[in-house]
Formats: sequence, C-alpha cells, structure tokens
Amino acid sequence: MKYGFIKVAAASPALRLGDTAYNLESAKASFDAAEHLGANLLVLPELHLTGYTCGDLFYSDLLLDGALETLGALRDYTAGKRCLLVVGLPLRLGGKLYNCAAVLQSGEVLGLVPKTVLPNYGEFYEKRQFTSGADYRGPAEIPLLGQEIPFGRDLLFCCREMADFVLGVEICEDLWAPVTPSTGLCLAGATVIANLSASNELIGKGDYRKLLISSTSARLLCGYVYANAGCDESTQDMVFSGHSLIYENGQKLAERPPFGKESLVSTEIDLFRLRNERHRNTSFDQSGAPQCRRIAFSQQCLVTALSRSITAHPFVPADEGTLAGRAEEILSLQASGLRRRIEHTGCRKAVVGISGGLDSTLALLVMVRAMDALGRPRKDILAVTMPCFGTTRRTRSNAEKLCEELGVDFMTVDISAAVRQHFADIGHSEDCTDVTYENCQARERTQVLMDLANRFGGIVVGTGDLSELALGWATYNGDHMSMYGVNCSVPKTLVRYIIGYEMGHCGPAAAAVLKDILDTPVSPELLPAENGEIAQKTEDIVGPYELHDFFLYHMLRSGAAPARILHLACYSFRGTYDRSTILYWLRVFLRRFFAQQFKRSCLPDGPKVGTVTLSPRGDWRMPSDASARLWMEELDRLEKE
Repeated sequence: MKYGFIKVAAASPALRLGDTAYNLESAKASFDAAEHLGANLLVLPELHLTGYTCGDLFYSDLLLDGALETLGALRDYTAGKRCLLVVGLPLRLGGKLYNCAAVLQSGEVLGLVPKTVLPNYGEFYEKRQFTSGADYRGPAEIPLLGQEIPFGRDLLFCCREMADFVLGVEICEDLWAPVTPSTGLCLAGATVIANLSASNELIGKGDYRKLLISSTSARLLCGYVYANAGCDESTQDMVFSGHSLIYENGQKLAERPPFGKESLVSTEIDLFRLRNERHRNTSFDQSGAPQCRRIAFSQQCLVTALSRSITAHPFVPADEGTLAGRAEEILSLQASGLRRRIEHTGCRKAVVGISGGLDSTLALLVMVRAMDALGRPRKDILAVTMPCFGTTRRTRSNAEKLCEELGVDFMTVDISAAVRQHFADIGHSEDCTDVTYENCQARERTQVLMDLANRFGGIVVGTGDLSELALGWATYNGDHMSMYGVNCSVPKTLVRYIIGYEMGHCGPAAAAVLKDILDTPVSPELLPAENGEIAQKTEDIVGPYELHDFFLYHMLRSGAAPARILHLACYSFRGTYDRSTILYWLRVFLRRFFAQQFKRSCLPDGPKVGTVTLSPRGDWRMPSDASARLWMEELDRLEKE
C-alpha cells in the first residue's frame, strides 16, 4: 500500500451444494491463503456458502439458516486479521430472499450488498427464488448476528489508511446489464469493483467475459476482481469452470483459466495509477454520482510485495507480434503527418540532416514513406551529411550507403572551415572542447539545412526524439529546431525497434546498413574522434536511455514522485542496475528535466504517436521556471535510506 499498490485475490474454493459447514471450511482455507500472501482483498464466488445451483432448495429454512450461521462463523474467523473478504450467500429479509455479497473484515460484517439484475432467461431462473435489491424498501441497517449491518446497493467500503482504496460490489449479471451498478459506484468514488459470479461456461463465453470486464474496467478507470463459481457446482444443466479474472483500466493482470488447477489467483492493483487517470481524464465526470454510504475499515499500511509484470521498457511491447504492429502504426502516423505538412506547404524538397545515427535514420525512413504515399519521386528528399571534427568514417559511410539504397538525393557539406571561421569570429580556441565547441557545430549544421531548404523551396525535417527532449539533449536553435519534427514523440528505446522492423521491409543491402546503424553507439559526434572511433558516447554522459525512458513514462503518465519511480525501477531492473545506480541516474534525469523545459516550450510541430509526449501545445504544459526543489529533497531522503 505504501507505493499505491494493493494485493487482491479471487478464488473458486471447493464446494458441496447445500453443505454450508463444508463450504465454510473451504472459504477459510482460501482466506488463509490470501492472508499468507498479504492480500488486502479476497473475493469468493456468488452464493458460495450454499452453492449457486441449489434451485428450489433456496426455499428451505434449514439451508438459509445454515448459511446465516456459517456467515457468523466466517465473520468470527476473520477477527484480528487484515484481509477484506467478500463472500456470497442467500439472505431472507422482510419475507423476501436476496442474493447477497457479505463484506467481512476483522471480526465484523461491514455490509451486505444485494444483487440488482436477476437473469431469468435461457438456463437462468433466479426470479423464481430471489428478489432484486432494487426492490428493497426496508431499513438501511438490519439487525443480524448481533450487529446492525448496513444493507443496500449503495455501499462503498473505504480504507482509513489508504484513501484511494474504495471498494464497490456487484454480483454476476449486474455486469451484463446496460447500466451496471459499478458505474454509479465508481462515479461515487469506488476504485475497485468486486464481482461475485456464477457464470456458466459456453463456447466463446470466456472471451466475451474478458472483453466485458476489460471494457468495464477501462471505461470506469477501476480495478476489477471477478471470482467465478467452479466445477463443484451442479452439472445437471450447466458446467462451471471457475474462470476468474483481475483487470485494471482495461489491462488483464491475472487470470485463473477455465478449469484451472489452482483455486486462487492474485496480483496487485495500482491505485495510484487509477487515481491519476481519473484526475487527468475530464470525461470521468463525477457530478452525476449517486449518493452512497461510506463504510470505513482499517488495514495496516504495508509495502505490497509485487508479483505483477511491470515492464522495464514501458514504451516497447513485449510481444513480437504486437511490437511489429506498433512499429508499423507509428511509422504510418509519422509519415501521414509529414505527408500532410508537405501537401499544405507545397514544398519542393524535404531536407534532413543525415548522420548515420538512429534518429536521423528513422526520420529518413519516415520521409521515404511520406514521399511514396504522395506519389512523388524519392529524389524530392535531400539528405545532407555535414562532417566536422567528430565525424567518424563508419557513420559517414552508413549515411551515404543508406541514401544510395533508398534512392534519395544526397549532399555532403563539410562544415569544418565554417566552424573554424566562427570560432575566430567569436574568439573561441579550437583547443577548448567545451559546450561552445560542441554547440557551434550543431548550430552550423542547422543553418546549412535551413538555408538549403530556402534554396530548394523545401522544409527541414527534424530528427530529435522524445527521450532527447525530456533530457534537453539538444542544442537550442541547433538540432533543437526544424520545420516539422517527425520523431518528437518517439522515445529512444522504441526508435531501435522501429528501425529493426524496417530492416525486414527493405532490400538486403539497405538492411545491412540499418543493422550497422543499430550496432553503432549513440553519439552526437561533436568531439574529435579517437583513432577514427567515436569519442563521445551519449549514454556515458547522460545515462542509459532505457532508465530515462522508464523515468519519463512513470513521471508523465501517472505523475509518480521519485520514491515511487525508484521503487518501480528497482523492481523492473532487478539484476540489471542496483539501487544506487538507478538513484544516481534518476537525479540526473530530474535535474535535466526541470532545467531544460525552456527548450520544450518552443518546439516545432510534430505528430503525436503515443500517450506520453512533451509538446507545449498538447500534452505537457510546464513553466520554464519551475523549481525542482521538492523532487530533489525527496531524492536526498531516498539516498539516506
């Protein structure tokens, strides 16, 4: 809970129809397993204390009294324990029978939630025995088991120690309704929905079940814990599989597959992320939220041990097939944006500086796609290489070969003499290889590109990527500037994969060049080469891009503070970077991110391709004078731990 995570579990325990004593023991066993895992929440299936398929046995006083007695015993069993337990049972009240979910914790029944939507079609006939909770007109609290227990569909269960942990409950068919109870509960503040279900298995139903839960959790920006009845239910007319699921904002976190061997499935829900999503999403309008009663409970605040997947490369899909589709989609978005800009301006040439590095290579590949889409010759692309003091034979050769293989117009402009003249003009010694030495070269290259664009009636296509923008790793009014920046929302970790994808869609000679470009260290090549080799490696200076992309994603996507970012990074990069290394580069990232905002405040236009971008006109509005003091103070505290 300390970093925003709670551990949740769904179980399909062993069951004997009508045997409440047996079902009590199986519920206890699942509860013990959840407690052992450190779970904050355990959800059991619909009507577990009796079984769902009891039919007209639900008219039996003996069965109903046994269920109530079992509820009292299960309540007492939770005394002194931390986990919140949600279990299903039939409850007779005011002469009617309700299909209920009981919420138990630490020796108390916190509340009882009746099912709203009763299926009475096909193989279901619940209205024969049960009454909908929507028809209940009795008191808001009922005397039961020596308690006054809140009863109704309007209950929210709220953790005192973690304000973001707010539980709402719905039961099986409630999820299938056009207007679900969970909609109102989430608008009223629920961040997690528990669903106690007895959903039988049919051909294709499992996929539909996942689609329904995925879309519900995405639409409501919530966590969803779905516990389904298992194989011990009656097979007289139906078969139950125990297919249980846990989702978060549309993403499947855990699944007990149909007919799975393990009875319990668990994972962690990120409440911090959900809160941030609701904060930023103005479509999640809570003004029409229904009035709900809030039932408080307490849980000791602990660090939740993580078991879910938190990828070290959040911008890069782990699945190869998904990655290929993502690369194609990004290239299409980039090329479409550039195509439209070329059409609008009516330019005769698209000009790009080509260095033999990753970013300029990706920009060139995008330009080729755009020109092909326009039906224009690739010679309408002018690729310019501008060697100077740090240019190596390898990168220069790769640039030339790639342009030749792609069939674009190519030009070499050696800027060494121009830069030396500029050094003389401003009184700077060529022996002083400081930031002035580097930036003079970068700005001269941009001047050459801009003037060539003027000469040929063209536009300059920028090559800088999202990771460089985050770090401010660009020369202001140098490579920082262009007329359209096609890579502006593509992070460095993804650039590599997109180029790798394109290797499979070009001829063998071009693919060989792209392979060598991928193998070349990332460098601006602004310092003199050493024995013909690159002397200036970017990641030796600013740190590993995979770390910076991780920091960027979690800081911008969910507003994470340094402590949470560090916690997640240590988990995701375990075995690759130790805590002190991650902390060191996190400090570098934050220092540069705050100090370099002025460069992002005046970025050229460029296409948005992902959810994390830094455009001052779209996704990121930050004052250039913002102080990093709070972030740095938290880093200081983390270094002392």
